[in-house]
Amino acid sequence: MDCLLIAILFAVLVAIRPTRRFTLYMLPWFLFGFIYSSMRFLPNYEVNPIDVKGLYDAEKSLFGITTATGTLIPGEWFALHHCAVADIMAGLFYLCWVPVPIMFSIYLYFTKQYEWVLRFTWAFLIVNLVGFIGYYVHPAAPPWYAMNYGFTPILHTPGNVGGLGRFDQLVGLNIFHSIYGKNANVFAAIPSLHAAYLLVTTVYAVKSHRRWYTCCLFGFICVGIWFTAVYAGHHYVIDVLLGILTAIIGMLITEALWHKWGKRILPKSL
Repeated sequence: MDCLLIAILFAVLVAIRPTRRFTLYMLPWFLFGFIYSSMRFLPNYEVNPIDVKGLYDAEKSLFGITTATGTLIPGEWFALHHCAVADIMAGLFYLCWVPVPIMFSIYLYFTKQYEWVLRFTWAFLIVNLVGFIGYYVHPAAPPWYAMNYGFTPILHTPGNVGGLGRFDQLVGLNIFHSIYGKNANVFAAIPSLHAAYLLVTTVYAVKSHRRWYTCCLFGFICVGIWFTAVYAGHHYVIDVLLGILTAIIGMLITEALWHKWGKRILPKSL
C-alpha cells in the first residue's frame, strides 16, 4: 500500500507543471521510500539466516565493558547507566535522522544549488542501496532484541523503542513508540543507516561550501546519532562502524558516477 501511495504521489506531482521540476530533482527520495517499503514483500530473514548471538558475542569481545557482575555490551551498560539529560538529547538526535537530510536537499534546491541537489540526493539513495544489500547479505538482530528475547530468532517480532522509550516518558508523548511500532522487520541492524545519513549530509554540506556553522551543526548531530544508536540499544558499535563504511562506499560510488556521467546526463534530463 505504501509503495502504491508513493508512486501515485510522484505521478501526480510530476503531472502538475508547477511542481514537476522540484519533484524530478527529489526523485531519489521517492525511490528511497518506494524501495524501502517494497522490502516488506521479501523480508531479509527469508534470504539468509539471522545473526543474533554471533554479533552479540563479537560486540562483547571488541567493545565489552567490564563490571563487577561481568562483561556487558555497551547497550546493556547504558540500560543501567543513563540520565534524563542524555535521554532527551538522544531523542532529539534520533528525530533528526531523516528530516535533516530532507530539509537540506530542499534548501539546496530553493537556493538553486542544482548540481549539489543531484549529487547529495543520489548519494543518499546509493548509500541506502548499499545498506539494503547489507540487510539481505547479513540479517542481524539489534542489541535490544538480544537483551529482551535472548539468542533465538523469533520471526515477526514487533519493533521496540529500546532506550528511546525514556524520551517518550520524559516528554509525555508516544513519539518513538508510534514510529517503532510500525517496524516490519527488526532484523536489519547491519549496517546502521542511522549512522550513515547525517554523515552523508555533513560531507555534502562541506563539499558544497555551506557556512561553517551549518557543517558543524550537521557534524554534531551526526556524532549524536552515532552515540544514540548505541546508548538506546538500537545498534551495536559494530553496526555503527559498518554504517559509516556504508556511507563512505556509497559516496565514493556516487562521486565516481557523477564525474564520469553526471554533468553530461543528469542536468539535461531535468
